[in-house]
Amino acid sequence: MDEVESIYRRNARVEADKAWETSRTRRTVIALGTYIIIGGYLQLLGIEKAWLHALVPPLAYVLSTLTLPFIKNFWLKAVYKGTKL
Repeated sequence: MDEVESIYRRNARVEADKAWETSRTRRTVIALGTYIIIGGYLQLLGIEKAWLHALVPPLAYVLSTLTLPFIKNFWLKAVYKGTKL
């Protein structure tokens, strides 16, 4: 029974990791962290409107996270030649 229980625990851990990887919380934390770091860096450089310019990287990140699931699904159907899902 220890092997079966170990598999269940592993599966639960994998499911939790997957949920975190696709969560809005993770995306928000990354976007906000990027904004703060880039904004601070641009501010230190003396860039005019640093905090406005700092919006570009996190917005690009958020946009990429919105389009990647579509691209992934297309790739799985049109390109992936591995095991049938």
